[in-house]
Amino acid sequence: MALPSPKPVDGATLFKQQCAVCHTLSSAEPTRQGPALAKIIGRRAGAVEGFRYSAGFAKADFSWDEAKLDAWLTNPQELIPGAVMAYRQAKPDVRAAIINYLKDN
Repeated sequence: MALPSPKPVDGATLFKQQCAVCHTLSSAEPTRQGPALAKIIGRRAGAVEGFRYSAGFAKADFSWDEAKLDAWLTNPQELIPGAVMAYRQAKPDVRAAIINYLKDN
């Protein structure tokens, strides 16, 4: 008897399980530990109005794209020294699913 195929990784579910504790997808919702992530692709790092970023973000001179988000989710402190985000994701397929979900929101 063959084992069932694994379900494809679902970005929305992953976001809810792994990101939504600290982040929302709407600036209309109350701020959590992290800034709202709506429309993050193309947004300058550290630029959400009213959010208090760690000191490392003051030196971050880039806008978010898929590659930067992938590096961020892999190791936030390597991308932005002094960043306080504790989450890291070692699995490329999980990172890709979350990033694809964020691209659509």
